[in-house]
Amino acid sequence: MMCRKIVRNGVVLAGISWVMACIPNALAQQSQQMQQQQSVLQRLEALEQENQVLKANQRKLIAEQSASETAASSNNKKRASSTQTGLQTNAEFGYGLLDPTTDIRFKQLAILQARQDGTLPANSVNLQGAVTAIANYQESNEADRFGYLMRHPTGANQVGTSVSEAVVHSAQLGFSASLGGWVSANMELLFDPEQSFGSGINTDIERNQVHVRKAFVLLGNLAESPFYLSLGKMVIPFGLTDTVNPFTASTVWHAFGGIANGATLGYVKNGLNLSFMAIEGGSQFRAANTPVNGTNVPSKLNNHAVDVNYTVPLADGHSLLAGASYQRGSAYCQEFPIQHFEPCNDNNPAYDIYARYQAGKLTLKAEWAETTEKWPGTFNPVSFPQFAASDVTSFDVGLKYRSGLLGMPADVSVEFSRFDAGPDDAPWEKQDQYVLGLAAFATSSVKLFAEYIRTDGFAPLNFLSGGLGGTPAGPPLSSATAHSDVYLVGINAAF
Repeated sequence: MMCRKIVRNGVVLAGISWVMACIPNALAQQSQQMQQQQSVLQRLEALEQENQVLKANQRKLIAEQSASETAASSNNKKRASSTQTGLQTNAEFGYGLLDPTTDIRFKQLAILQARQDGTLPANSVNLQGAVTAIANYQESNEADRFGYLMRHPTGANQVGTSVSEAVVHSAQLGFSASLGGWVSANMELLFDPEQSFGSGINTDIERNQVHVRKAFVLLGNLAESPFYLSLGKMVIPFGLTDTVNPFTASTVWHAFGGIANGATLGYVKNGLNLSFMAIEGGSQFRAANTPVNGTNVPSKLNNHAVDVNYTVPLADGHSLLAGASYQRGSAYCQEFPIQHFEPCNDNNPAYDIYARYQAGKLTLKAEWAETTEKWPGTFNPVSFPQFAASDVTSFDVGLKYRSGLLGMPADVSVEFSRFDAGPDDAPWEKQDQYVLGLAAFATSSVKLFAEYIRTDGFAPLNFLSGGLGGTPAGPPLSSATAHSDVYLVGINAAF
């Protein structure tokens, strides 16, 4: 019994000893584990701090890169804005450039002013176009002799004593480009079978061609300089040649409104406008002809025109434009029998004086143009030796008043103009034109119009004084007793 107790106590003591021996080891292991965990936590904290630093650096780099890209993009846009062009349309600007009745001579100035006021922004291209459609009825007291000048007055256009038509009179398409600070370019395509110089009737293919009416490069910046230079095919700076009519041109334009190749130097400042054009010699597109070595070949700059005009500002916003022009070689230089564009033996100069008064709704204009020498071809030595050669004169007076019609702005106009090419009582003495017009604007670029036109006399340029049929004894196309009446409506729509 005693022995069992001793053994049991020994076992208990041994167990206690073993436990006591194990406790330090366990405590040591636990302490070691805690140290390891603390080390891991310290490492994790260090990694987190490093991660925060890396993220901050990354955000800084992204911000710097974004700022750099924004600056680069801005610089690229600035560079692009100075080299790239934008396409635009401006109906009011396009209508003004293509309008064949008003400011015919001042289209270059219109472009320069549009650049200056922002209508034609820097590095942009304005596309413009217009279509003019008409319908009319005409009567003449003499067969085949219609003095209406908005289509060529020949037997290829009208026959008999009464005619009528509904046609496209003209279609135009063009552009005006602002390129850099000083360079502009302008071009106009024209379809005009009614007034084409092609042969045949007005449905023949030669009469239905589209051609470049005007095309020029313009150097100028009115914000920097009052001088400008235009080079190409353009209107000659001679006279005003405008009309107050909504559609029908004045006989001054028909007689002296020129288009030619050449170079124009201009100056405009404080109402003063000076123009000098060096014109290609020979026979030009309209109203200009000087001989080149006895031919009509355009191979020398031996013609020129100069114009001076001044606009006087008056009270209440009124203004008065007055000017004078000179041209070395007009179209009136051929010998008998007269054929348009043929060579001349010598040039025949011309001069023009004009004025336009604008007072609110009222516009008044007057113009006188005349050659300084006689037109040799107006003397017919075979059939009409009693009529001496004559100089050529054309003049007009007109009035226009702005009112309203059916809620639309409307213009009422009246104009008289004359073409005088012969002595008293000659068949080709003169042709008078009276026009009463009404125009209403559906928009600033859409014009509805109606006209009554009366012509007295019939004086076409070709074979004016005789020689019809190619023989000197041939009769003239002209007639002092012919007269015609025209009733016309139409629409001019532009963009």
